[in-house]
Amino acid sequence: MSIFLPISINITGKHILIVGGGKIAFHKATILSLFTNRIIVVSPKFCSEFELSSFKKKRKEYESKDLENVFLVYICTEKESLNMIIKVDCENHNILTNVCDNPSLCDFISPAIYKNDNVTIAISSNAENVWQSIIIRDQIKFLIERNILKIN
Repeated sequence: MSIFLPISINITGKHILIVGGGKIAFHKATILSLFTNRIIVVSPKFCSEFELSSFKKKRKEYESKDLENVFLVYICTEKESLNMIIKVDCENHNILTNVCDNPSLCDFISPAIYKNDNVTIAISSNAENVWQSIIIRDQIKFLIERNILKIN
């Protein structure tokens, strides 16, 4: 079992690469867009949500040169062999990775996030129970949005 340290990382001015064009990749991009617009998505094809979005997309196969000037990488392809190639390329460039749906390969994980102005609440289960984190996040969101739990 991996142990993940819950920290916040400064991404000011840094590029984040997402490899994959499916619904999971779109969900990651949507969450990341709460924090930055420096998201680049590389995939030979994109789901309809991506097609309708304004995310910066490169319709192509992944190449190691896609890692130039990248700070973090989310690996969201359905091909395990490609995921491993990207993971190794990132390790060779000292780039941290999140391999979607495979916590044992992740350098970092993305918690369930609730963002309200300058307050960000992140709930993590150490990659053991994602749904539990989402349920807790949604309960906190419910309390805040109904002014039962005050953050201001």
